[in-house]
Amino acid sequence: MQLSDRVVVVTGATGPLGRALVSAFAAEGCRLGLVGTDEERLTALATALGLDADRWVAGVGDLRRADEATAAVAAVAARFERVDALIHAVGGFAAGTPVAELDPADMASMLDQHLWTTLNAIQAVLPGMVERGWGRIVAVSTPVAANPAAKMSPYAVAKAAEETLVRAVAKEIAGTGVTANLVLVKKIDSDHERETAPSPKNAGWTTPEEIAAVVRQLCSDDASAINGARIPLDGRG
Repeated sequence: MQLSDRVVVVTGATGPLGRALVSAFAAEGCRLGLVGTDEERLTALATALGLDADRWVAGVGDLRRADEATAAVAAVAARFERVDALIHAVGGFAAGTPVAELDPADMASMLDQHLWTTLNAIQAVLPGMVERGWGRIVAVSTPVAANPAAKMSPYAVAKAAEETLVRAVAKEIAGTGVTANLVLVKKIDSDHERETAPSPKNAGWTTPEEIAAVVRQLCSDDASAINGARIPLDGRG
């Protein structure tokens, strides 16, 4: 699996999953675009992970806004001349209210966080990928998108919309050398509770490192035949 010198954009880079993704791709010799809203936090992450200054760049912007998403990706492309892979790991969760009592603003907030950030990020990277004939798009989703739970409609609807968007993109880019896929995570086990305090509740949780390993594989040349897939990572429970 050869990823050395690929240019990989990681959105939500400063979160626990983003950190694991950045670390995994840095270990493969990739050049990295760390995307987030706070440049100081992005710089602190790069410093903490020991990234060489010539191997990473910050892409600062609020991906809910198309212009800021375009600017963030443009900063990466200006430094490294292209973007080969987009790993969309922007988070956000809201639950606890039944549909009958739902504030429309809560639905709008989740759609902003998941659908619109995904659309804006994809639109910023996809034309260049198709033009070059190689690219990888991976978004992190959840089983709840297909099997919503009670009092979780804003999150479930937003993730379902995100999934529909990514799978529609996969159909449109089939045969171009670009792929778009989803990894499904029940809960990100940032504290490794599944290992330190195993229980039926956390049996199906997935660590950031496990997610990063699958994403890394999806970004390889070996995964060129995988397109439009929903890959579940909750198989333990």
